[in-house]
Amino acid sequence: MTLRRLLKTVALVAAVLSCGLLLWLWREPYRVVLGDYARQRLVAGLGRNAAQVDDHRWVYAYNDEAPANAPTVVMVHGFTGGKENWYLLAQRLRGRYRVFVPDLPGWGESERKRGADYGFVAQNDRVARFIEQVARKPGSPVVLLGHSMGGGIAALTAARHPRDVDRVALFNSAGVRFKDNVFGREVLEGKNPFAVSDAASLKHYLDILFYDERAKPVIPWPADGIYIERRKREAGFEQSVLDKIGRGDERFLPGDEAERIGQPALLLWCRQDAVIDASALELFAVRLPQAQRVLLDGCGHMSVMEQPDAVAEAVDQLIAKGTPR
Repeated sequence: MTLRRLLKTVALVAAVLSCGLLLWLWREPYRVVLGDYARQRLVAGLGRNAAQVDDHRWVYAYNDEAPANAPTVVMVHGFTGGKENWYLLAQRLRGRYRVFVPDLPGWGESERKRGADYGFVAQNDRVARFIEQVARKPGSPVVLLGHSMGGGIAALTAARHPRDVDRVALFNSAGVRFKDNVFGREVLEGKNPFAVSDAASLKHYLDILFYDERAKPVIPWPADGIYIERRKREAGFEQSVLDKIGRGDERFLPGDEAERIGQPALLLWCRQDAVIDASALELFAVRLPQAQRVLLDGCGHMSVMEQPDAVAEAVDQLIAKGTPR
């Protein structure tokens, strides 16, 4: 084959592959966003796996490269969030601890079933089963971290499944009647303050979540439009979950049952949290007198992304010095 023919063949193959890639992305454009999530996961030094736990398929990120019998840290994300919210913190903890970061059933890449319950009670039982089946390793204590909605789930898991949780940390956690703010009033009025339907509402969503502009994610074209379309399709599901955990009978259950948590605990908030007001820290503290308390300054609702170094230090202290009730 001559050089000219070889170059033509290479160009033809490249064109075919490019067309195939464009067709693949046209059929499912959200893969653009998933591709960037995969990049973030690799930067954090995490692998990806999936497991069937009871009736749901879970997708999770993980790193198991830790000393023998090192603690196992399981991270539970919040409302409209996903495993990606934890990558900065996981990057700082991996190597010293076993790290498991799942998408909760119903969210992210994990399975969602039509008509299934994704409130606090149902999800806490699922998290316990995930720990038992996937994350638990004999001789390795389990440290359960929960952020926002995930904090409410983690509180119930620690209270109701104490054999599965050796330590628990609640970050900017849902589950108590905190001081009134705009977010809370809108939830009680039946709205979803996190709803995203266009560029303006996407900006509003990020502005609510983040106080530190430097930590706020930048979503470039075309990922921004793809993400917006995905969130528009998710609106009904988001509303159904918020109806249950924000306005329904379960909304204060995590705080009520926190009194049953006897394990060493950590409560961490940001002073400028515009979603779950920092007054919630002290409300949880009344129920968790053994908890270490950390109030960070200069960050909003996304403490785990805005100040991952400070959060990692607090987790270290919980593991090293936390005491039971």
